[in-house]
Amino acid sequence: MNKAELVESVQKSLGKTTSKAQAERAVAAVIDGIKGGLKKGKPVQLVGFGTFKIANRKARMGINPKTGEKIKIKASKSVKFAAGKDLKSKLGK
Repeated sequence: MNKAELVESVQKSLGKTTSKAQAERAVAAVIDGIKGGLKKGKPVQLVGFGTFKIANRKARMGINPKTGEKIKIKASKSVKFAAGKDLKSKLGK
């Protein structure tokens, strides 16, 4: 599912009185809220769905696959998502 399909799904869930633009603003607001929480360095927990959190990656050595040359990879941050209990149970085994 891409963002456009998500907007369509939200629009259908909210009913016939909801426009596509309103659904798009709702989706954008949720995404912006998640980004804002992560920018502050805090995990964002959506009970029943999951938790988004910042993961710090240490600097390390890597290998350029084309040349085989060893290179330094700088420390960085990434976002990790851990599915919640309810989401896991709906996906099955």
